[in-house]
Amino acid sequence: MSDRVVLAYSGGLDTSVAISWIAKETGSEVVAVAIDLGQGGEDMNVVRQRALDCGAVEAIVVDARDEFADEYCLPTIQANALYMGQYPLVSAISRPLIVKHLVEAAKFHNATTVSHGCTGKGNDQVRFEVGIGALAPDLNVIAPVRDYAWTREKAIAFAEENNLPINVTKKSPFSIDQNVWGRAVETGFLEDLWNAPTKDVYDYTADPTVNFEAPDEVIITFDKGVPVAIDGCQVTVLQAIEEMNTRAGRQGVGRLDMVEDRLVGIKSREIYEAPGAIALITAHQALENVTLERELGRYKRQVEQRWGELAYDGLWYSPLKRALDAFVTDTQEHVTGEIRMVLHGGSAVVNGRRSEQSLYDFNLATYDEGDTFDQSLAKGFVQIHGLSSKVAARRDLNQK
Repeated sequence: MSDRVVLAYSGGLDTSVAISWIAKETGSEVVAVAIDLGQGGEDMNVVRQRALDCGAVEAIVVDARDEFADEYCLPTIQANALYMGQYPLVSAISRPLIVKHLVEAAKFHNATTVSHGCTGKGNDQVRFEVGIGALAPDLNVIAPVRDYAWTREKAIAFAEENNLPINVTKKSPFSIDQNVWGRAVETGFLEDLWNAPTKDVYDYTADPTVNFEAPDEVIITFDKGVPVAIDGCQVTVLQAIEEMNTRAGRQGVGRLDMVEDRLVGIKSREIYEAPGAIALITAHQALENVTLERELGRYKRQVEQRWGELAYDGLWYSPLKRALDAFVTDTQEHVTGEIRMVLHGGSAVVNGRRSEQSLYDFNLATYDEGDTFDQSLAKGFVQIHGLSSKVAARRDLNQK
């Protein structure tokens, strides 16, 4: 049997051409692996057949929707992970799951090499190859688009010369990546930072003004940091994301237009749609504000930023990421309760919280009758708290 190469297969032009190209250039058989992450679009059986028609000796379709939701989206919710304070890691958290299945397929098919269709300018090449190195350091990697300067024109020419069954007549002006967690759009006229996104950029979200007269109020229930019910109806994590994608998306929630710092050192303009992700993270943050002790909450916010950077930078399987995962998991012990929010005009606004694990004490917080906070203790507390600053200020004044 010939050596085998396992290819991360999307069904698009580049990876379809890569099947035949890898076989011709390396003499290896190609096993195509397509992952269903809830991205929609073409039927996955059609995608599988296209891989076979392009020359793959085997084509595997993995339904990883629940796995993606439970093991990748949920940790992102619990970490309140927003890269640069905005981006909920739509593409970043999907790559380690794809890598996991590529490595499993390589082991099963006795392959020595894996391949992907990433360019040399983006983050995904790092996420794929660093992830593969962490899970299977002995595997080799082929990246035709990056390593052999593939362009769309070259790919089309190769497909035509080799009679590959690929429809290349329709070209989107954008580069799009999507899954159940959200949608990422770049390139085309968006590369001019002054150009505003047009309505054809969006698909997961409606114009925020369309349903402006009909706001949607929703109650999300969490159990130890896991969304378990929407308006009292039990849901899986996947169902929670899908439900909030629909409802928050209808209100235009989750549209992001940002210039982000890529790992390779360049800035890139990205348009994201992540209605379910933004709504669920917003609700989770609000519940943590009620249930986490102050110092734990402060420290967790520092961890959240680093967690998001590690995920973005392709270090999902790194020792530090695993250690931070353990910390985040421990913080969720008391994150149980309900959050009420209004989805309206592109925003998800929390307007109600209740939890049996709440640290909010009405009698301590109230300024009305029944106040149990002993204000007589405050004077000494303030004096001691500010003492070091006061001493330093005296010194500085004396030296002027």
